Amino acid sequence: MKNSKKLIALIITVSLLTGCPSQNSHKDDEDYYVKDTNAFNILISQYANNIEQIWGPKEVLIAGPKDYVQYEDNLKTRVHINFVSGVITIETMAESPIENLKEAIVSTLLMPEPVDIIRHDKISQNLSKDPFLFNQVLDQDHQPIRWSGRANSFADYVLANNLKFRTSGPHKIAYVEIKLVPNHINQRAKKFLPIVTEASNRYFIDERLILAIMEVESAFNPYAVSRTDALGLMQVQQHTAGRDIFKLRGKSGEPSRKFLLDPRNNVDMGTAYLSLLKTKYLAGINNPISLRYAMITSYNGGAGSVLRTFSNDRNEAVNIINSMTPQQVYRKLVTSHVSQESRNYLVKVSRILDNK
Repeated sequence: MKNSKKLIALIITVSLLTGCPSQNSHKDDEDYYVKDTNAFNILISQYANNIEQIWGPKEVLIAGPKDYVQYEDNLKTRVHINFVSGVITIETMAESPIENLKEAIVSTLLMPEPVDIIRHDKISQNLSKDPFLFNQVLDQDHQPIRWSGRANSFADYVLANNLKFRTSGPHKIAYVEIKLVPNHINQRAKKFLPIVTEASNRYFIDERLILAIMEVESAFNPYAVSRTDALGLMQVQQHTAGRDIFKLRGKSGEPSRKFLLDPRNNVDMGTAYLSLLKTKYLAGINNPISLRYAMITSYNGGAGSVLRTFSNDRNEAVNIINSMTPQQVYRKLVTSHVSQESRNYLVKVSRILDNK
């Protein structure tokens, strides 16, 4: 539990340090977004510098959308979960590596769902019974790990059979690797299916589309945080999508980081933004498949850049899209959109949808 609590605490601390705009501020929203994100990146860079001082210049590892990274023991022990490859790497430079590794293994296996951390003060009666990695890691007896007894037993087994050492500069690093189950992505997806279904029904957005975007954005990592300060399962940004949805709901300001790290809130906000793209920013596109391609690309790079791919005039862009087949719209977006990232994003999400 302490690993995930520390991660949430780090993100919330960054939120407090970067600050929020004054209610009396008249600064341009985009200008504020740039400054706030820059402040966030400065803090992350300072954190990375501290890691470099201890681990060395080639050993800096920071959490990302599809990577959970946690440091402890004064940054000398770390846990890295790669949610794409499905490998947990736990390593330490501590003088007593076995003790430190075992503690890190057990705490990682038993780390709670993020909602348990965020909501524990308010609705403790609704906390999940299973750890976050339950059913994603099987022990030496091929059993899922729910309680500390089994976690400790598996930690002993891993250390007895899989302990390895490597050197990095002057440092000797002890480490173990633990593989997640082969279908670990589906196991995480199942955790969030009820809230995806709820959001799908609320906003009339295809459940498969929500899941495909979640997979591409975070590989169903609810702790996801990016260098652009996008958060959670659907990588919602406070200052853009978050602010748009708050404004639509008659609220001022934007959602907090803590709010967006709650999976239910995150999926709700991300799906609400898809609905906003569908019903407002991309309104007028008739063919549902063409609209879906435009929504996917807009979720990554904004609706404006999607429409400008076809024409600088919004109405003309919609007319051009409506004159094309869905296949032509797709081809135009993946070859002519200004952003290579957005072009690749459409390909990735569409490929997942085609396989569902």
